[in-house]
Amino acid sequence: MASHLYISSTPAEVSSASGLHLITQNTPNGQATQILLEELAAVYGTPFTTSVIDISTNEQKKEWFLRLNPNGRIPVLVDNTRPGAPFPVFETSAQLLYLVDHFDKDHKFGFTDPLEKSDAEQWLFFWHGGGAPYQGNLNYFSRNAPDNEFAINRFKNETLRVFGVLEIRLSGIYTADQQPREYLVGSGKGKYSTADIKAWSWIQHWPMRFTKDDVKDFPHLLAWVERIGARSAVKLGIGEKYKKKQ
Repeated sequence: MASHLYISSTPAEVSSASGLHLITQNTPNGQATQILLEELAAVYGTPFTTSVIDISTNEQKKEWFLRLNPNGRIPVLVDNTRPGAPFPVFETSAQLLYLVDHFDKDHKFGFTDPLEKSDAEQWLFFWHGGGAPYQGNLNYFSRNAPDNEFAINRFKNETLRVFGVLEIRLSGIYTADQQPREYLVGSGKGKYSTADIKAWSWIQHWPMRFTKDDVKDFPHLLAWVERIGARSAVKLGIGEKYKKKQ
C-alpha cells in the first residue's frame, strides 16, 4: 500500500489491484462503467478487475472509500496503469470519458470529429444531469413516500418527458433525411457510443415499469433499448458477477 490513498482498512483486492479496477455495485450508474469496460475487453482485450461492495451497509461512507471518492458514491474507477498511480476517477460520465480517451485507441465508442464529440458529450450530460436524477427521484419517492403524489407525479412526468426527448432524437424527425436512428450520436443511423451506454443503463427496465399507454408514443426508444440490450458485452456488464455480496 504505497499510495497515501490506501490505509489499513482498504480492502486488499483494491490496494493490490493492477490495471483498471472498478469498485462498484450492480446499480444503473455502476452498470454504465461496467458495460464500457466489458466492451473494451471484448474489442481490445483490456483487462480489468472489480470489487463489489454492499452500499446498503454504507461501506462507501468509510474512510478507505472516501479517500478514493470524497462524495461516497459508487462506482469508482481506479487506474493503476499510469505514473503516479493509483489514479481514481469518480462520477460515471467522467469515467466513460476517461476510458474512451485513454483506452479506446480505435475510437470504437467515442468520436474524433470535434462536432460529433461535442454531440456525444451533450447527450451524455443530458442524461447525467436530467434523466438519471428524474428516474432516481421517482424511484425514491415511489418506494419511500408512496403517499406523496405531488413528488411522484412530478418525477414521473419529467421521466416521460425526457423519454420523449430521446424518442425525438431516435425517430430522426428533425434530421435532414428524417430517417430513424439506431443510436444517439453519429452520422446516418448513428454509432453506439458512451452516450447510449449512459442513458441505457438507466432506461433499460423503465419502460416495463410504466403502463403500455405511458410508453406507446416511444417506439423508437423501445427498439433502442432492445437493440443495446442484445449486445454480448452489455449482457456481461449487467451480469451476475456485479451483484452485491451476500
